[in-house]
Amino acid sequence: MKMKRMGIERRYRLIGWAFLLPAALLIFIFCFYPMLQAILLSFKSGSGVNASWSISNYTRILKDKTFKQCLFNTIFYLIVQVPIMLILALMLAQLLNNPKLRFRGAFRTMIFLPCATSLVSYSMIFKSLFADKGLINMILEQIGLFPISWFQNAWAARFVIIIALIWRWTGYNMVFYLAGLQNIDYSVYEASRIDGASPRQQFFKITIPLLKPTILLTAIMSTSGTLQLFDESVNLTAGGPGKASMTLAHYIFNISFVETPKFNYAAALSVFILVCVATLSFIQMKVGDKRD
Repeated sequence: MKMKRMGIERRYRLIGWAFLLPAALLIFIFCFYPMLQAILLSFKSGSGVNASWSISNYTRILKDKTFKQCLFNTIFYLIVQVPIMLILALMLAQLLNNPKLRFRGAFRTMIFLPCATSLVSYSMIFKSLFADKGLINMILEQIGLFPISWFQNAWAARFVIIIALIWRWTGYNMVFYLAGLQNIDYSVYEASRIDGASPRQQFFKITIPLLKPTILLTAIMSTSGTLQLFDESVNLTAGGPGKASMTLAHYIFNISFVETPKFNYAAALSVFILVCVATLSFIQMKVGDKRD
């Protein structure tokens, strides 16, 4: 009987591995193998039979002024946009989790809809809104302020990208927080209310600690996504004025396909982004995931 049970368990394990194997192979072929090839390519100079091992691509990074500008832009987007977006998403989730609120479903749908909008379409919409004679400048003139050349000023162009990112991704993160809030037993709040806890105390002493894994997840995803930011830089500002709002991913695209192709150097920059994403994710995991 025992041998029969062990045989059945072994069979189930083999079936499980059989289901996992195709997905694992696809992930390796389309993700890990290209990543390994990019790492190897970043340590080579030249191409074809003339390629030789070298670290010149990495030493070049330290001298590249365009890289430094793109790095500054990407970090600026990260430290400004991500905290604002996550705090706003958490506040909206808290409001829309109220069982007494009418039309909750409609509000949730409207806030989430920007996430379902095409990246190119929403970039074009924001481009028209912030044009010299666009709606935003018309409103500024109506309230007695001077219009702004949003895409001709470096800082204005950066803030247009930040506003667009917040508009698009706040609803996406809100859904994660809503799911986490709905998994918190309502009796916990009732017990704290009986003990005299105020809504503010409930939020900081109950909601935030119980949502900690979800907050950590959204922080890691948002950090990773911002470090790889591409569409807004390309479609919204075209990296301009000049290269004042260009991101690292946009720069890698340019030196790979727009300018004279420099695939070795582009691979080195890609490895740099990979290391940044992995390092920041590790730090966030260590800081945020403190389990007793």
